[in-house]
Parts: sequence; structure tokens; C-alpha cells
Amino acid sequence: MMDMIQILTEEFQIRPEQVKNVVELLDDGKTVPFIARYRKELTGALDDQTIRKIALRLQALRNLETRKEEILTAIENKNAMTDEIRQAVDKAMTQVELEDIYRPFKEKRKTRASVAREKGLAPLAEAILTQNPEIFPEQLAQAYLSEEKEIPDIQTALQGAMDIIAEEISDNAEIRSEMRDLYQRFGTIGCSATDKAEESPEEAAVYFDYYEYEKLVPRLQGHQILAINRGEKEGYLKVTVNASDTMAERTCTKHYLKEISTPSGELVRQAACDSAKRLIIPSTVREVRNALLDTACENAIKVFASNLKQLLMQPPLKNTVTLGFDPGYKNGCKLAVVDGIGKVLDTAIIYPTFGEYRKKEAAQKVKELVETYQITAIAIGNGTASRESESFIAELLPEFSHKVSYMVVSEAGASVYSASELAAEEFPDYDVSLRSAVSIARRLQDPLAELVKIDPKAIGVGQYQHDMPKNDLQTALDGVVEECVNAVGVDLNTASVPLLSHIAGINNTVAKNIVKYREENGAFRNRKELLKVPKLGKKAFEQCAGFLRISGGSQPLDNTAVHPESYQAAETLLKKFGYSIEDAASGNLEALDEKVRKSDAETLAKELGIGVYTLNDMTQELRKPGRDPRDLLPPPLMRSGDVMQMSDLKEGMKLVGTVRNIVDFGCFVDIGVHEDGLVHISQLTDEKFVKHPLEVVKVGDVVEVTVLGVDLKRKRISLTMKHQK
Repeated sequence: MMDMIQILTEEFQIRPEQVKNVVELLDDGKTVPFIARYRKELTGALDDQTIRKIALRLQALRNLETRKEEILTAIENKNAMTDEIRQAVDKAMTQVELEDIYRPFKEKRKTRASVAREKGLAPLAEAILTQNPEIFPEQLAQAYLSEEKEIPDIQTALQGAMDIIAEEISDNAEIRSEMRDLYQRFGTIGCSATDKAEESPEEAAVYFDYYEYEKLVPRLQGHQILAINRGEKEGYLKVTVNASDTMAERTCTKHYLKEISTPSGELVRQAACDSAKRLIIPSTVREVRNALLDTACENAIKVFASNLKQLLMQPPLKNTVTLGFDPGYKNGCKLAVVDGIGKVLDTAIIYPTFGEYRKKEAAQKVKELVETYQITAIAIGNGTASRESESFIAELLPEFSHKVSYMVVSEAGASVYSASELAAEEFPDYDVSLRSAVSIARRLQDPLAELVKIDPKAIGVGQYQHDMPKNDLQTALDGVVEECVNAVGVDLNTASVPLLSHIAGINNTVAKNIVKYREENGAFRNRKELLKVPKLGKKAFEQCAGFLRISGGSQPLDNTAVHPESYQAAETLLKKFGYSIEDAASGNLEALDEKVRKSDAETLAKELGIGVYTLNDMTQELRKPGRDPRDLLPPPLMRSGDVMQMSDLKEGMKLVGTVRNIVDFGCFVDIGVHEDGLVHISQLTDEKFVKHPLEVVKVGDVVEVTVLGVDLKRKRISLTMKHQK
């Protein structure tokens, strides 16, 4: 059977001991964030993503191994096992290879071949396959004629034998592999418009580019595959997959046809061609399309995960009193004032679109809130009436006594959260719309803390996410959320249940118990107190402790990412270089880095009883307790000027915008006109060839763009990031 350690070593190009240690840690129940952060000596400092990929690949290999055992048992039960079959099963590295090997032994539904076998025509098929020049099929077929078995004539007997031969050819694993390769290398996918598309041109317009479309299978891009599949599913596209008929037939005949000039040779050729056309090609087309879809989905999930990570890791607006502004027409605009740590201070409803009187009334209310609570940032949702709301706020900015700026924030998923049980528990006294205003404000203040409350699929930073395999997408996105939350760490005394539940070793039940304990007993004074929380045992404590922060507690190291298992080493390190534990609380350790650097790292680490990686991480944490990696990123782009509309845009106009979403063919940039502009992949840079937009940009980047064109009718804006002469 497979040596999984060796396979993983070769695939990931890392040392065998790294793989072995990762596998052992995973099998021992250690979480990915914990392994990546606190077991670097064992893993060679592999990052979260690599460890997560190893974990997924390990599971896939184990599933493959399980399937091999099932297949071997099934074949042995049929008394059909041979050394050749066993070796083929052992060597198989994919599920497709395995199923090809197992195909001849599967219980088949009723087929033309099975009917022919029931009639006793298998010996005739075997005789024809020998292609012995002295055998004449018509003469042999005479012996199989039977009214009782419904074989009235020679042609019926020969057809039955040929059906058996066709199925045997179809069950040949080597032929199937070659046919699959033929279609994957030389096949073409063609699309055309259906009658439904012609009857509903407006609804089908998004698929217009695929109405007369043909492309080689290996040249198809992921987004094209997903678009074609969706168009077909919605009934607007007819899709065909083709390859050379001659090559396909040759692939089937070359393994079985010995000499066409023999009396049996022509029958074998006909059976091979029938097998190709009727049995192999249809299933090959399905397999090729499924493989294309799997690859497209895999890449789309990667892009979605990357976008989500970048969105979650956007820098927060710390200690900023923020006004959440949820736009609306009929039911008014909902306002929520949120203080610097996310606590709701006030709410209101205004009607700025209900005529001049109500607009003045609304303006007065906003000014009152801004002045009363000294609001400096306004987060405006990008939903219905967003343009009017932005114009309304922009007009008010000069009237405030202090500087106030605003940002249009994506509302994606806000309604989902507002109507959830979680939101009802958090804000039982507010209706759904006011909860949404709070969420919008908090998204600007701390994207990570707020967005973890929402199903990642509802955040809207992917492409064709609703067409993805649900389990694969959920696994990938959950992994991203876990990675981000643990990379930043959370304040144990303020974190919400959703935020805590993404910490390594903590599930939803334990997170609720932590919050309940906090409410009943007051703020945690130190990390050790976590062991008093119901259902949070020593194993969970080991996993989660390093990612939970306590500011101003009884143990200064609790406000760092130093793990409790290394506290003694940290205190020894501080003492060695003339510092106290109180210095760690104040962050007054600027010279510690240099002192450690001048020492021999391996000798110092050995003296402290830790590894070099742990020593380096510890030094960084002691220098900056409570540090947030997001603080190193550029702040979000806040606006304080006039509001533009699409009609204001002119070709050649230069603007500054924020990257909102990345897809295979480019990125969408918010330039403040409520319709994101597209920078096509070919327009991202003039410095190099770009294989994927993620090489150049990421979600949240503030970029300078130039308008290439504006299509007001289709609401499309074309932008470029290339240098314009």
C-alpha cells in the first residue's frame, strides 16, 4: 500500500521529518493554527496554509486507501483476484484510475451485453475476438440460433456477440485512460444559443459571448467553464464536446483489432467503433467535463479564500466613534452610533428622500448625533438608496464642527446576520434594520470581528460561489476564517461568541461558556482562569491559550502571543537581559531585539529550554505586547469630497479606488460611483505578463486607475492600472 509520508514529501517538496511530525500532530488532535504558531521546531516553520493543504491531502490519500481496500475485497469475493489486478490497484494514485480497474467487476444494470450473455452468446464473442483466420463467424453463429432464447437468425447472434465485445472494450482501463487523454488534450467545447435564449434575449444577455463559441479543452479558463455550465443549467446554452472520430475509434481498435482482413476482424472493428461511440465517448465526455468543473471550482475556491482572507484582514478603525448608515427609501434610513469598542450608543431613523422638509429634518438629526457623540467616521451601506445617502452625507460634511469622513461599505450578508438568531440574542431590543446599521458601522471599525458572524459565502467576494461544491467551499472558507482570527488573536474579555468559536480548540459550546462565565464572574484576570470554564479542559487550553489576550490582567504575558508553556522561558529571557516582567506590560523593550541578536541564538535557546523559532517569536511578542498584524497595513480609503455618478466619468479620467473583488479575469474597483469598475487582467500592469490578478492586487488595495470606457446602458465601467501616456 501507499507510503503516505513519502508521497506528501514529494508533492510538497519538504523534508520527510516535517511531514511525519505534521501528520503526528494532526492525528493527536492539534489544530492547524496551534501547529503553525507553537510547533515550528517540529514542522520547520511551515505556515498555516501549507499545513492545511497537507491535512487535506492526507485525508484524500486515506480515503483513496480505504477505497482500495473496498475494491480489493469486492474482487476477492468474486474469486477474480490476480497478481496483476492487485498490483494495478496498489499503484493507482487517483479515484479515476481505481474505478477504471474496478469497472469490469462492478455489478452492472441490464445492458445489451448482459442480455447477450444471458442468452449464452459469450463463447461466440470469445471466438470472434481470437480473429482466427480459419473461423467463420456466420458458421459459428448457426449453433446459437434459438427461438426460446429469442435468437431467430445469424445476424441477431452476431450482434449479441458484438455487444459483448463492445462492453469488454469499454471496460478496458487502458483504453479509457487513453480516450480521456485524447479529449483532455485535443477535445473542443462548443456552445450555441438555445431557443430559450433567443426568446428571452435580455435574461440571456450575460451569455452572449458564448452563443457561437468553440475552444480547445486545455485552453479553457476556469471562469469560462463555470459560465458555460451555468448557462447550460439555466437553459440558455447548448454545449457539445468533440474530438476526432478517427482518433477515438483508433484508440479503441488498436488494442483489440489484430487483422481486419480476417473474417472476424471486421466484426471486431465494428464492435470497437460501437463501443467508442455508444459507451466510451459519452462517459468520457462526462468525466472530462467533471474534471474541468473540479479544476475550475478548485481554482475559484482558492480565489474566494484569498479574497476572504484579504477582506477579513483589512485594517480596523480603532477607537473611532462611528455612525452606521443603512440606506433606504420607503422605510427610511436607519442610523446607529457605535463607540470605539463597538458598543451601541444611540439609534435613529431618518427620511432624507421624502422631500425638502424631511431632508432638513434628517440633516438636523445627523448633525445632532455627530456633535453629541463626536463621530469622526460614517459607514454607509452600498444597498438601495446608497447613492442618494452618500450625496446627502457629502453635502453635510462641511457643516460639522470637526473633521468627519465616510466610506461606502459592502452590505453583503448584513441582512442575513440581522435576521439571524445571533443578532436577535445580541440586540433583542432592535428590529432587523437597526441591527443592520450596527453591523455596517462595525464592519468599518473591525471587519474581522464583525464578518465572522456571517456565513462566508454570503460576503460576496468570489465568483460563481453558489456553483461550488458546498462542503469543499465551506471547508476552505472556514479554514481562512480560523487562520485570520488566530493570526490576529482576540481580547478574551470583549470577544463575541462567533469570534471566540474560531479560536483554535474552542467550539461554539465552549465559546458560549466563556462568555457566560465572563458575565457571571466578571473579566478574566489571567489565562489560567480559563480552566474554570465548563468543558474547557487542559487539551483545549493548550490549543487556545496563546491566541487569547488579556490586557491589564495579573500576568503581563497574557497580553502577548507567548504561550503559557513558555512563560518560564520568557521570564528567564527578560531577567537575563536586565528586564522585569513589568517591562513586558509596558512594551519598554526596544533594545531586547538587538541583545538577542548579538547572542548565539542556538546557545540561548538551549539555555532557555526552547527552540530557535520559539525564541525569535517570543522576542517579537515581548517587544510589542498586544500587537495587531493588521496595523501594518495601509488604512482604509475614507472619502470627504463630492459624490460622482457614472455619467460624470470621462475617458482618461484618473481616480483612486479600492479593490473590492478579484476574479480570474481581473478585479473590480470601487471608485465612488456605486458601480465597481473592471480592471481586466490585461490592464493590471504594463511591467510583466500576469497569469492571475492575485499576482498584482488584493482585496482592500487602494489603487490609482484610469477610465477606459463607460457603458451607461449596461452599467459597465472599464478601467486600467497601466501607466497612461
